[in-house]
Amino acid sequence: MFFEKIDDILPIATKTNCAIFVVPETEKLEIKGALTLAPESKTTITVEQVREVIGSLTVKQTEEKYIIIRPADKMSEVAANAFLKNLEESNEKVHFCLVTAHPSRLLPTILSRAEIYFLRSEIDFTKIDADEKDKALAKKLMTAGPKDLVKITEEITAKKTGAREYALKIVGLAIEMFYKSYFVTGKEIFVQKLPRFLELYENLERNGHIKLHIVADLC
Repeated sequence: MFFEKIDDILPIATKTNCAIFVVPETEKLEIKGALTLAPESKTTITVEQVREVIGSLTVKQTEEKYIIIRPADKMSEVAANAFLKNLEESNEKVHFCLVTAHPSRLLPTILSRAEIYFLRSEIDFTKIDADEKDKALAKKLMTAGPKDLVKITEEITAKKTGAREYALKIVGLAIEMFYKSYFVTGKEIFVQKLPRFLELYENLERNGHIKLHIVADLC
């Protein structure tokens, strides 16, 4: 789904406890009446920050309260899990707005519990900013059958150094292609494989065995 301008975030958020808004990192975000949670160290949103916000909420919240987490993909794993736990118990008057330029980096469990909205005017869904060789490899991974996965996995892990970072890059690129292809064509086939790719990205990020997870998670 799309939204047209930044001011639309709160009206959309009012309808749900949690919504994800895909906004470019360069886009200014100044929303009156909302509490904004940002990385404390400019790199990570900590569990302490999340717990402090959660602690400020009340079970008997009577007024609408909006909490913007930006960039939401910078929540540490512990912080994201703390956020999820609160989301399960949150008051209907509390609305979380997860703002990110990289929705594929959010935990699959978060993606599954929120609707995603793209800022239409700022997103070019026809452009994939990546090396042509990397895009070709990502496309092969997207369409690979069980018999092809082993060979493609060997290509992805061929680098002697930085194999994990490269694997994450290719999987993340495939996820971006799935999202953008869906929003350009509207064909659900492009989102049917997403859960497996999101699970693979999460497993690789957790230092799981690269070759094993690529083959096992995508079969």
